[in-house]
Amino acid sequence: MKLLVFVLNKVEMLEPLLERFSHDGISGATILNSNGMAHTLSEYGGSFLGSLRAILNPDRVESRTLFAVLPEEQVEAALHAIELVVGDLSKPDTGIVFTVPVDFTKGIKLD
Repeated sequence: MKLLVFVLNKVEMLEPLLERFSHDGISGATILNSNGMAHTLSEYGGSFLGSLRAILNPDRVESRTLFAVLPEEQVEAALHAIELVVGDLSKPDTGIVFTVPVDFTKGIKLD
Protein backbone atom coordinates (compact mmCIF):
# COMPACT_ATOMS: atom_id res chain seq x y z
CA MET A 1 0.00 0.00 0.00
CA LYS A 2 1.04 3.57 -0.66
CA LEU A 3 -0.15 6.92 0.60
CA LEU A 4 -0.30 9.20 -2.42
CA VAL A 5 -0.04 12.89 -1.54
CA PHE A 6 -0.76 15.43 -4.25
CA VAL A 7 -0.60 19.20 -3.76
CA LEU A 8 -2.71 20.71 -6.52
CA ASN A 9 -1.87 24.32 -7.32
CA LYS A 10 -4.44 24.65 -10.11
CA VAL A 11 -7.49 24.41 -7.84
CA GLU A 12 -9.84 24.84 -10.81
CA MET A 13 -8.71 21.38 -11.93
CA LEU A 14 -9.91 19.64 -8.75
CA GLU A 15 -13.30 18.52 -10.07
CA PRO A 16 -11.95 17.24 -13.41
CA LEU A 17 -9.21 15.38 -11.53
CA LEU A 18 -11.67 13.74 -9.15
CA GLU A 19 -13.84 12.74 -12.11
CA ARG A 20 -10.79 11.20 -13.79
CA PHE A 21 -9.85 9.37 -10.59
CA SER A 22 -13.37 7.97 -10.38
CA HIS A 23 -13.27 6.95 -14.05
CA ASP A 24 -9.98 5.12 -13.41
CA GLY A 25 -11.32 3.31 -10.32
CA ILE A 26 -9.44 5.44 -7.80
CA SER A 27 -11.66 6.33 -4.85
CA GLY A 28 -11.47 7.38 -1.24
CA ALA A 29 -9.29 10.47 -1.52
CA THR A 30 -9.35 13.07 1.24
CA ILE A 31 -9.02 16.70 0.19
CA LEU A 32 -7.74 19.54 2.35
CA ASN A 33 -7.41 23.25 1.65
CA SER A 34 -3.76 24.19 1.96
CA ASN A 35 -1.40 27.15 1.63
CA GLY A 36 2.25 27.17 0.72
CA MET A 37 4.91 28.50 3.02
CA ALA A 38 5.85 31.42 0.73
CA HIS A 39 2.23 32.63 0.56
CA THR A 40 1.80 32.35 4.31
CA LEU A 41 5.00 34.28 4.95
CA SER A 42 3.91 37.00 2.51
CA GLU A 43 0.70 37.47 4.51
CA TYR A 44 2.85 38.38 7.51
CA GLY A 45 5.33 40.44 5.53
CA GLY A 46 7.96 37.85 6.32
CA SER A 47 10.02 37.14 3.24
CA PHE A 48 11.20 38.50 -0.04
CA LEU A 49 10.28 35.21 -1.76
CA GLY A 50 6.74 35.39 -0.37
CA SER A 51 6.38 39.00 -1.48
CA LEU A 52 7.68 38.20 -4.95
CA ARG A 53 5.29 35.25 -5.27
CA ALA A 54 2.35 37.44 -4.20
CA ILE A 55 3.27 39.96 -6.92
CA LEU A 56 3.80 37.37 -9.66
CA ASN A 57 0.76 35.24 -8.85
CA PRO A 58 -1.67 37.22 -6.66
CA ASP A 59 -4.75 35.20 -7.65
CA ARG A 60 -3.57 31.86 -6.33
CA VAL A 61 -4.17 31.95 -2.62
CA GLU A 62 -4.87 28.32 -1.89
CA SER A 63 -3.94 24.87 -3.02
CA ARG A 64 -5.69 21.58 -2.46
CA THR A 65 -3.87 18.63 -0.94
CA LEU A 66 -5.23 15.20 -1.81
CA PHE A 67 -4.45 12.09 0.22
CA ALA A 68 -5.28 8.61 -1.05
CA VAL A 69 -4.24 5.21 0.27
CA LEU A 70 -3.78 3.05 -2.81
CA PRO A 71 -2.64 -0.42 -3.69
CA GLU A 72 0.80 -0.13 -5.29
CA GLU A 73 -0.58 -1.16 -8.67
CA GLN A 74 -2.88 1.92 -8.73
CA VAL A 75 -0.13 4.47 -8.12
CA GLU A 76 0.92 4.61 -11.78
CA ALA A 77 -2.72 5.09 -12.87
CA ALA A 78 -3.12 7.91 -10.35
CA LEU A 79 0.05 9.63 -11.60
CA HIS A 80 -1.15 9.27 -15.18
CA ALA A 81 -4.56 10.76 -14.27
CA ILE A 82 -2.92 13.68 -12.47
CA GLU A 83 -0.69 14.61 -15.40
CA LEU A 84 -3.45 14.00 -17.93
CA VAL A 85 -5.72 16.50 -16.17
CA VAL A 86 -3.29 18.96 -14.59
CA GLY A 87 -0.40 18.82 -17.02
CA ASP A 88 3.30 18.16 -16.70
CA LEU A 89 4.28 18.42 -13.04
CA SER A 90 7.79 19.51 -13.99
CA LYS A 91 6.26 22.83 -15.10
CA PRO A 92 6.15 25.58 -12.46
CA ASP A 93 3.06 26.22 -10.33
CA THR A 94 1.36 22.94 -11.27
CA GLY A 95 1.70 20.76 -8.20
CA ILE A 96 3.78 18.13 -6.51
CA VAL A 97 3.11 14.47 -5.88
CA PHE A 98 4.83 11.85 -3.76
CA THR A 99 4.09 8.53 -2.15
CA VAL A 100 4.84 7.11 1.28
CA PRO A 101 4.74 3.43 2.20
CA VAL A 102 1.72 2.42 4.31
CA ASP A 103 2.21 -0.60 6.53
CA PHE A 104 -1.05 -0.43 8.50
CA THR A 105 -4.62 0.73 7.88
CA LYS A 106 -7.82 0.46 9.86
CA GLY A 107 -11.16 1.99 9.08
CA ILE A 108 -10.78 2.24 5.32
CA LYS A 109 -12.16 -0.12 2.73
CA LEU A 110 -9.64 -1.22 0.14
CA ASP A 111 -10.70 -3.47 -2.71
